[in-house]
Amino acid sequence: MLNQESLTQLRGLKSQMEAEKEHAEAVVKGTQARYGFAVLDDGREVFIPPQEMLKAFPGDRVRVCVRPAPDNKTIADIEKLVDSPLQDFTGQCVRKGKALFIQPDLAQLTRWLFVPPHARNGVQEGDYVRAAVLRHPIRDGKPQAKVLSVLGKDSTPGIENSYTMARFGLQTEWSSAARKELERILAEHQPLQTENRRDLTDLEFVSIDAAKTQDIDDALYAEISDDGWTLYIAIADPTAYLNEETQLLQEVASRATSVYFHGDVIPMLPESLSQDTCALSEGVDRPALVCKAAVSDSGEVGEFEFIEARVRSRGKLSYYAVDRYLNGQYDDLMSHATPLEALYQVYRALRAHREAHNLLMEDRREFRWVLGDDKRIESIEPHEKLLSQKLVEECMVAANRCAARFLSEHNASGPFVVHRGFRKDRLEELGKFLNMHAPELADLKPDTLEGYRDILRNLASPEHVLPLRAMINRLLARAELSVKPAEHMGMSLPGYSNCTSPLRKYADFLVHLQIKSILNGGNGQSVDAATLQQLSRQLATCRTATQQAERWLAHRYLTQLAAKEGATFIGRVSHVSSGGFNVRLEDSGLDGFVDLRKDAEKFSYDKWTASLTSTTRRFQLNQQVEVHYLGATAEEQWQAKFAVVANCGLKPPKENKQAGGEKNDAAGDPEKDTVTDAAPESDQGAANS
Repeated sequence: MLNQESLTQLRGLKSQMEAEKEHAEAVVKGTQARYGFAVLDDGREVFIPPQEMLKAFPGDRVRVCVRPAPDNKTIADIEKLVDSPLQDFTGQCVRKGKALFIQPDLAQLTRWLFVPPHARNGVQEGDYVRAAVLRHPIRDGKPQAKVLSVLGKDSTPGIENSYTMARFGLQTEWSSAARKELERILAEHQPLQTENRRDLTDLEFVSIDAAKTQDIDDALYAEISDDGWTLYIAIADPTAYLNEETQLLQEVASRATSVYFHGDVIPMLPESLSQDTCALSEGVDRPALVCKAAVSDSGEVGEFEFIEARVRSRGKLSYYAVDRYLNGQYDDLMSHATPLEALYQVYRALRAHREAHNLLMEDRREFRWVLGDDKRIESIEPHEKLLSQKLVEECMVAANRCAARFLSEHNASGPFVVHRGFRKDRLEELGKFLNMHAPELADLKPDTLEGYRDILRNLASPEHVLPLRAMINRLLARAELSVKPAEHMGMSLPGYSNCTSPLRKYADFLVHLQIKSILNGGNGQSVDAATLQQLSRQLATCRTATQQAERWLAHRYLTQLAAKEGATFIGRVSHVSSGGFNVRLEDSGLDGFVDLRKDAEKFSYDKWTASLTSTTRRFQLNQQVEVHYLGATAEEQWQAKFAVVANCGLKPPKENKQAGGEKNDAAGDPEKDTVTDAAPESDQGAANS
């Protein structure tokens, strides 16, 4: 039996241990291992041992007890669940014995979730599913899930698209409230009868688009003027129907854009609007917002106005038919000869002016995927941009430039498309780069439109030994949406916006609301920065979703090709980093990564020459290489992996084998200090076509 002194010592030790404990709220951070970390509100990260991690999911907000451990370290015990953001998720059904589990497709959550018999919803082993948490593991460390819907098996046609849509939470259906509102809107709104619109139905507008396109959002007409041409760009006007705050408009805003997968599309607007009521279809009167612009003989866009109008398209023409006509190979469009000839002359003038004064997106070889009945790739064919596509693109750029000028002149809150050019924190590095490779450009001012334009043009010259234009992409900012006007350096324009695709893009829809507000006496101040930030986030989510589905499809295609005996691929280095390089295959445009971190040789990365060099081999941007396909996994978002064929690579320069670069080892980060030849989003001109 303990004496009084011993009891007093024990009570003192217990009090001391309690005093050393700290109770606080934290967010659980998962890892690829069984342990995790508690991220406290003050930024500290405290180790959570594996047994405690069984009680929570990554991302959970919990109450923890932070206490000292026997090894003089600090650990966190999970005491209480405060909030769990994990609700529904996607994954694949797996079996262990007689039990079924869901393997979640979630970063840092590697554990399986048990599915009790009553919550299986007909699921079978191997099925891809959308599921939800049925029981949280906070009590006993044994979570459960229920199956909400079965998406299909690995062999289901289109599973790559449907699963990716579910994984990223892309809405494919409209709520019942939105459907009811749509019925009411279509019944009540008659803009051609109730609104004061200018009648432009006498103008011979034509639409030029893909043959299967139904959501026709623009039509064109041009006529000769005293000093050039008058160009009319008619744009479909969904704001004539959606001009009040409704559940339907909220769902349109949350979608942000029409999302185009290979073989599938999620429209931004209900199809009864985008493909029928609002589409500028042939032979029917439609409400439109028309940009009327004067284009001089030299291709300069002068005076312009925006008009709320009634228009009637005289023809739905396909890109291929117009292209053949413009190249003198097709006479069936002679009934549209007058407007087409005028549009072609306008295009030539606009294009020549932009080539002389601005920056155009570099022409790159494009590819068309041919899908089979199973919605998988049967073949990939090279595709050159048609003259007719360039014609439409140039007219859209003109309209978007006018929209930016109009919004700026009326102090509207955008949205504007802004590109800052070179990142401010990389200007010093840019100076070193120019002094090293193009000293004749070192005195230009890169933060001005003229300086930026001249630098980009010079670096793109084929006279340079290295692909200098591609090498500076890592120094460029991304394009962004803004409530304030500013230069679009990537196009070398004083301002830019997007207004030509309101049936497909919510940013364009907002521009229409702003323009029409000003035309009707408003101030054009209905867009705020928070709205644009949310819009940008959703656009990024949609891009990531389509890219992941494309990589999954590409993996299946490459696997099939690689199964052929001795199958290898020829490509070019498109991206260089300290850990390896990306290769773009020349016959398909597909992209994959070559990981050099575990190569037998050690490579040195030199950002100044965009190269990786060992004692025997050298890889640099735009270099041709031969590779074979290693595969791709769902855990890595289907990113293709390649390996170089034996002895593939340039010989390192004798005078500078290591090029003074960073030494690369197994811990190298493939995303650090990267150099790529892919034009950044900011350089794509944000043009709609």
